[in-house]
Amino acid sequence: MLYGQLDEKNENLKFMGKEIDLLINYPKPKRNLDKRSSEKSKDDVSIARNFGKEFFDGDRKHGYGGFKYDPKFWQPVIPTFKKYWNLTSENSILDVGCAKGFMLFDLYKMIPGINLAGVDISEYAINNSPEEIKKNLTIANVKKLPFPPKSFDVVISINTIHNLEKDECALALQEISRVSKKHSFVTVDAYRNDEEKKRMMEWNLTAKTIMSVNDWISFFKKVNYKGDYYWFIP
Repeated sequence: MLYGQLDEKNENLKFMGKEIDLLINYPKPKRNLDKRSSEKSKDDVSIARNFGKEFFDGDRKHGYGGFKYDPKFWQPVIPTFKKYWNLTSENSILDVGCAKGFMLFDLYKMIPGINLAGVDISEYAINNSPEEIKKNLTIANVKKLPFPPKSFDVVISINTIHNLEKDECALALQEISRVSKKHSFVTVDAYRNDEEKKRMMEWNLTAKTIMSVNDWISFFKKVNYKGDYYWFIP
């Protein structure tokens, strides 16, 4: 069974949403939490939250420190997506918070003909995306997605929702649900215990909403988000 796959007898439960690590094959980079924590300033946080050149391709203290395409990141993940959602060229996928579109670029290469779209608030990221998929990307806010209801078979949002205030997170999750025909998957900053919370707070630059795993699950239920989900914990 693939991670979290349910018994066929409970087929209806498949669409209720569950905790599932669909990024299990994404490489886990080493992070220097002590360095980030000791050097991080309010100015660094402010610059990072602009999601411009400094965040993606500036100094590491402001974000990625150079956000470049590398097939080692998303190409190991695409087969998991493909199997879990039975993806073919007939399907459509929206990436909410797509940044430079690298995940969509690998979907484009590994599932030829699949219908792709991405949105991000960063004009810099969209303008610096691969030419092959640039026409599929739009500058937009997850709080009001520019698509009709049920536009996509799958809506994915990786480490994006938590960059909003809590009430805005609710709007974002409702928008993701609105434009999805059936499936969605989000990952958010979270923690399971005090040690993980400490690490999360040391590493965080952009997230405005960080909750425990249990609080996130309760929040998903409260806002009627029925898609799948998992956690980013440094």
